[in-house]
Amino acid sequence: MNMFYDVSDLKTDDIFLRLVRTCEAQPEKRWLPAYYFDICLPDGTKIGYCDLRIGHNDKTYIGGNIGYGIEEPYRGHRYAAKACSLLFHQARKHKLDYLTISCVPTNTTSSRTCEIAGGVYLETADIPEDNEMYAEGKRQVMIYRFAL
Repeated sequence: MNMFYDVSDLKTDDIFLRLVRTCEAQPEKRWLPAYYFDICLPDGTKIGYCDLRIGHNDKTYIGGNIGYGIEEPYRGHRYAAKACSLLFHQARKHKLDYLTISCVPTNTTSSRTCEIAGGVYLETADIPEDNEMYAEGKRQVMIYRFAL
């Protein structure tokens, strides 16, 4: 059974999300099913990436349901917030009623993106030692909740 939905509607006048791949759940790692996208300008130029993890568990609370990044020359145009809005649309297809996005406290650009995209700040949480983010040297994340 395919648990992934059509993504051809994930576009605005400014950007579209090009599906790179999907990934089934990996319960042994506590990973949820996920979509991985390139964020592209209308002419197809890749300007960043984003991903959407479907569902909720302890890992998505800390790591978020959405991850994103915009290439340096394309920053400052709210492309990440626009991509999040498109991912919210995709999440609604999966009947999710909220998502979380997290960022390290020093990433003021990402926290601003969360505010622009309509997130409500929940808390700054410690990253558990068994989380991959801890192995990357990260110790805390700011967690934002988005009502869908």
